This record gives sequence, structure tokens and C-alpha cells, in this order.
Amino acid sequence: MSKIEKALNRAREERGTLLVPVPNTGAARTPGTGTAMVAETGHPETIARMAVSESRLLSPGDLWQRGIIHHQHAGDPAVQVFRELRTKVVQQSQGRNGVILVTAVSQGSGTSFVAQNLGAAFAFDAGKTALVIDCNLKNPSMHRLLANASLPGLTDYLENPDFDIAHIIHPVGIARYRVIPAGRRGEVPAEHFTSVKMRRLVDSVRLRYRERFIILDGPPMSDIADIRILSELSDYVLIVARYGRATNTQIESCINAISDKKLLGIVFNDEPRIPRLH
Repeated sequence: MSKIEKALNRAREERGTLLVPVPNTGAARTPGTGTAMVAETGHPETIARMAVSESRLLSPGDLWQRGIIHHQHAGDPAVQVFRELRTKVVQQSQGRNGVILVTAVSQGSGTSFVAQNLGAAFAFDAGKTALVIDCNLKNPSMHRLLANASLPGLTDYLENPDFDIAHIIHPVGIARYRVIPAGRRGEVPAEHFTSVKMRRLVDSVRLRYRERFIILDGPPMSDIADIRILSELSDYVLIVARYGRATNTQIESCINAISDKKLLGIVFNDEPRIPRLH
């Protein structure tokens, strides 16, 4: 048995390997209107109000065309597999909220697709909320879920000492679901993720809202310095590999770079068959 087979077997036995098909979404359309920020809170009655106030932002069709799952498409294989992935995370965390870093074997593996849809799957649960933070500062994508792509985000918060966290958390039209886009683009300082303010941000959104799961949409594993820093800020790490494209050597290298205590498993994205949990 090869090393990669042993590594994959270990991931399956201890955590899991998921096969994720891309939903048939069709062509993308212009985002819907409605970008007013909603006050952040963890109270159940406010969570219920959030569901009502956000219903006008993006329709299920708009979300589906952006590649974002919706509970109205409950029978789609992609929806089912992300629900399975959500269940696995909840079981691993024993019901406590947590910070999950989603990274990829290589660029173009579909990290953002997995991160954003895992957030949507958490939001399907009326007792939970999700916050996805775009930490792929060199190749951001979260702004595509917002009607106004210039809304402030992570870099604005990290570079401006007077910026409040509430100014960078935005609704996207899914009840109980928020995103922090990458923010203003420009030269990306290597010290962004090592800053005290970055750690304060993660700690704040983790501790303040007990029902919230935070998902870091990270850069690929080739940016190993950033991955190691983001991994330290996270409770768990999920690795995404493009089905049929990532090599055994690449996958094995990524598995070995992540602590066994934090590795949730491997997601093979764009798998052509009906997925099942191994």
C-alpha cells in the first residue's frame, strides 16, 4: 500500500473524505439589491428576525446561479453532501462553535465553493449562524456575493485602527449567514494574519456568538506561511482537492503539513458521480 493510500485511509477512518459535485447552476447573473447591514446578535429571537429581514436580498434562484446551495434544492446531491459535511463538523466539535480553515491542494481546486456552501449548510440550521471570512487576499472571491463589491472587508479592518468589526460583516441574502470580504485590494503585507488585530477579530466573532461557526476561506497550501498562521487561528482544517487533477504526492504533502488533531478530512471537489460519505 502506498503512502498516499495510507494517508487517505487514515483521513477516512479518523475524519472522512467527501466527494462533492458542483451544482448545475447555469450562468451567473448580477447580484440582487439590498445591502443594508443587520445588527449582529446571538439571541434566538433576533436570529428569527434576521430570516425575515434578509429574504429580499437574493432569491433562491440567484443564489443557485452563483453556485450557492439553498434548502429549496434539498434533493440535489451537492446540498446533501454539504449537510453531511456540516454534520461531521458538528460531531467533531461536540456541538461547540468553532473556526474552520478551508484550504486547497492547489489554486483552482474550488476552496471558495466549498467554504461558501459549508457556511450555507450551517445557516440551514435555525439554531446556528455562519460567518465566512475571505482570507485568500491574493485571489479573493467573497465580494461576488455582494451587490456592492466595494464594501469594506478584512484588509480595511486590519489596516485601519478605528474600524469596527460591524462595518465589515455583511449579509448575502441567506438567513443567519454573513460574510467578511477580503476588502480593499493592493499590496498584501505578509504580516496581515500575524497581527494582534487579526487574532482579536477571530476571537471576538468566536466567543461572542456561541451558535456561530466561522469559516476561513484560505489561500492554497502553496502559500504555506499563511496557511500555518491561519491554521493556528483555527480549530479545524479542511483540505479541498480537485477530483482527477490533484496528484497523490500533492495530497500527501498537504496532509502531512496539517496537524492530525486539526485535520477534518479531504473534500474531492467536482466529483462526477453521486457522492457518498466514506
